[in-house]
Amino acid sequence: MPEFRVHAAHDAGHRARVLEEPSFEAAALAYVEDWPHTIDDDPEVRVIVRDLESGREHCFCIDLDTGETGDCA
Repeated sequence: MPEFRVHAAHDAGHRARVLEEPSFEAAALAYVEDWPHTIDDDPEVRVIVRDLESGREHCFCIDLDTGETGDCA
């Protein structure tokens, strides 16, 4: 299973996690499931997911209230 490095987009120094997940989106969701979100009480969070093998990155915007996930604009 691929390994991804995931961190909050709002703070590059935010503690990143390495996760084994089947896809970029699954890694993003797994990251926010274990992260106590308290940034200005905004229900949306942006995370950067990097595939450790290929180096490809993807940014996701996740609505913590609904679980909807989309690409960062």
